Amino acid sequence: MARDIATGPPLAPTPGTVVVPRKRRNTELVLLLVALAVGLGAWFITHLNVFNAIPENWPMVVGVSVALAAVAHIVVRWRIPYADPVMLPCVVLLNGLGLAMIARLDLSMKAQSAPTQFMWTGLGVALFLIVLIVLRDHRPLQRFPYLLGLVGIVLLLMPLLPVIGHEEYGARIWVALGPYTFQPAEAAKVVLAIAFASYLVERREVLALAGARVLGVDLPRLRDLGPIALMFGASMLVLVYQRDLGTSLLFFGMFVMMLYVSTERPGWAILGTILFAGGALAGWFLFSHVQVRVDAWLDPFATPDASYQIIQGQYGIAWGGLLGRGLGLGRPALIPVVKSDFITAAIGEELGMTGLMAVIMIYALVAARGLRTSLMGKEPFGKLLAAGLAFTFALQVFIIVGGVTRLLPLTGLTTPFLSQGGSSLICNWILIGLLMVISHQFRKPVATIPEIDPDTERTQLIGAAR
Repeated sequence: MARDIATGPPLAPTPGTVVVPRKRRNTELVLLLVALAVGLGAWFITHLNVFNAIPENWPMVVGVSVALAAVAHIVVRWRIPYADPVMLPCVVLLNGLGLAMIARLDLSMKAQSAPTQFMWTGLGVALFLIVLIVLRDHRPLQRFPYLLGLVGIVLLLMPLLPVIGHEEYGARIWVALGPYTFQPAEAAKVVLAIAFASYLVERREVLALAGARVLGVDLPRLRDLGPIALMFGASMLVLVYQRDLGTSLLFFGMFVMMLYVSTERPGWAILGTILFAGGALAGWFLFSHVQVRVDAWLDPFATPDASYQIIQGQYGIAWGGLLGRGLGLGRPALIPVVKSDFITAAIGEELGMTGLMAVIMIYALVAARGLRTSLMGKEPFGKLLAAGLAFTFALQVFIIVGGVTRLLPLTGLTTPFLSQGGSSLICNWILIGLLMVISHQFRKPVATIPEIDPDTERTQLIGAAR
């Protein structure tokens, strides 16, 4: 028998065998119970530390949380039984920990953000289930590369519109519709990943052709630079007019990475890096808001008023030390906009560097499982889409955590599943749904290879030769 592909690369199937991967749904169920225990346990511990009592509404919160996880698990068993067994528990853990931290911050800030975030979680899980039920096979998405590309670009640039575009905290990345606001870039990253994968699979042979050779690297031909020029222009519009270096880097990095994976030409990655570095440098020289972000990154204490958020975040992480102050025992509410941009600083303060590194490892595990899904498959569109979604997820975490820890200039991106915000939470649940659908397609059993009688095979070969 061939080895189970859930535990290692499959061996070549022999005649008369069926390669049947283990579904691993029971493993997923056990991990889901652990994830629920961590998220709900963090919430209980916070209330015990602050009030020396458990919250009064705990039966409702626990019941709804368990019900959402149970329904998600049942639908996975029903629709995509061969899907990756690790992604859903990791996401439930991150989402639960984010809810617990937002509820903890509500206690210090006398706010009511956690119930709204809990509602967004329910909607995100509902859309996750819709993806699993409606889209059991990802391949039909390949039919609409140009339509999805147009929709993605429109979503990305929608905050620039004069009436509905909305600016907060110096960045114009929001769209306001009545009393509600959302970040269209969160939806654009999913839509554009699908569009890029479809387009690059269709055009990969042309884009892989080499042009001039410089320093041992084959650069792309000038006639093929249209796609990268278009995405470079869109990313520069985001950088200049939306004042959002993070979104600009996220989308341009996603496209260049998918272009490199599709063509296997390092010239595309080198060219993309040079273009973005040049654009960012020009933005630093020409625009004051970019200079403020870079100065706050290099020396926040030189401009304490403009860098107050970064300074408070650094103090909070330093005060937390290795093991943290304890849930509910720190003072993370002193950090401005802590529920969205700096929620990882709050985690570092109350759970310490140990807890923060554990959260980062969970993010890394989700990204690694997505990339493993890409490596497992043979169908090019699914491989490229899985790689693009996983890379985008990892890049977003790297950009925002790097900004909080001063590894990079601070950006306005959200931390997936942790930060307060409905648009980010919903779109990341959809992203995980797509990754799990692709993993089901790549892990499900292959067809039976029938046994062939040697004498019959020899007779057939002789007849074919005649």
